Amino acid sequence: MAMLWKFMRVARYSKTALPPKVRGILVHSRHSSSSKSVPSDFAASTPCSNTVELLGKSYPQDDYSNVTEKILSKVGKNLHNKKHHPLWLIKEQVKDHFYKQYIGRRGTPLFSVYDGLSPVVTVQQNFDSLLIPQNHASRKKEDNYYLNRDHMLRAHTSAHQWDLIHSGLDAFLAVGDVYRRDTIDNTHYPVFHQMEGVRLFSCHELFSNIKDVESFQLFEQGHRTAHKQECHTMEAVRLVEFNLKQVLTKLMTHIFGDGLQVRWVDCSFPFTHPSFEMEINFQGEWLEVLGCGVMEQQLVNSAGAQDKIGWAFGLGLERLAMILYDIPDIRLFWSEDERFLKQFIVPHICQKIKFQPLSRYPPLINDISFWLPSETYSKNDFYELARTIGGDLIEKVVLLDEFTHPNRRLVQRRLVTLRSAKA
Repeated sequence: MAMLWKFMRVARYSKTALPPKVRGILVHSRHSSSSKSVPSDFAASTPCSNTVELLGKSYPQDDYSNVTEKILSKVGKNLHNKKHHPLWLIKEQVKDHFYKQYIGRRGTPLFSVYDGLSPVVTVQQNFDSLLIPQNHASRKKEDNYYLNRDHMLRAHTSAHQWDLIHSGLDAFLAVGDVYRRDTIDNTHYPVFHQMEGVRLFSCHELFSNIKDVESFQLFEQGHRTAHKQECHTMEAVRLVEFNLKQVLTKLMTHIFGDGLQVRWVDCSFPFTHPSFEMEINFQGEWLEVLGCGVMEQQLVNSAGAQDKIGWAFGLGLERLAMILYDIPDIRLFWSEDERFLKQFIVPHICQKIKFQPLSRYPPLINDISFWLPSETYSKNDFYELARTIGGDLIEKVVLLDEFTHPNRRLVQRRLVTLRSAKA
């Protein structure tokens, strides 16, 4: 699962020190591993019906505003920065691997890590900067959390790509909580955590190990094919693709162990070409773990790095943690139950952990029928209602039946509810 990278499918990242702020977002330096998180108790409030106060700023509401109090309560939780949380363990493993494997010319880590960037972004950052078309399905109001027409809760960490490249960075990892309206089951949650990786190369850097480097170029005036962009030379694309796949294979081997089988599936994203999904064979089953590709040169050029070519990837922390620790339900990551949290208090971030279930009580099942209120109604509207009332006790919502009357529609849904009693 490549999170929004997967949603973006059509078929099926130092030059100078980072300034104190990137487009108004507070970040930290290459030598720091985290930035100050905002406590969730003070993250959001709604002083009146026409504005939303979030992370110290006020956002006027309009016809696009659809963020619920339930979702606002999650902003600032920053599970990926909570020590010994399973998502923190995964983030630290990835960060530790990149810090040790890739060293810059001055002996410091090549990749900078940004794990405290604000989840509130502009629509331009989230979509336009990534070349996502105006009519693309990923922009729909029913699939995103909008504060208003201009601001939203980021749907992917890719929303920070342009700003970080524009600040002068060539290699970085961006980690954070992302928000998408989605179905209710054990693998989907409206808030999840993603890591974005970007690496840019100059001509000298990319061809440094090749003799007669002066005869090779990054760019040409050619034609777009299934294997390259019109402005890239085939030699440059082949080397960037090789480096990308090598970096990601080493990363997954570091996390899951030696002997890991990997395969690559061609796909399509608006912001990379060529694009790939990475699958690993874990315990006899092929599992998708991330999306990646050669960055669209138009994006790189617009951010001010016209003389460079690069790759990007996006992975979901929950996806990796559920596979590695055998956690069966994504909602468990939000649990404050000590029986869950204590299982991940380990002396070393790479220690093997197998999750132990918290309860053996069977779920409760309730079937309900109701008339849909209007033509603008979306199934995600019902999921939001269910989450607002039932919280994370709602394990699954299933459509059982529907009946269409000449003027309205009746649906029947099954709610599967967890029992919170201890085993």
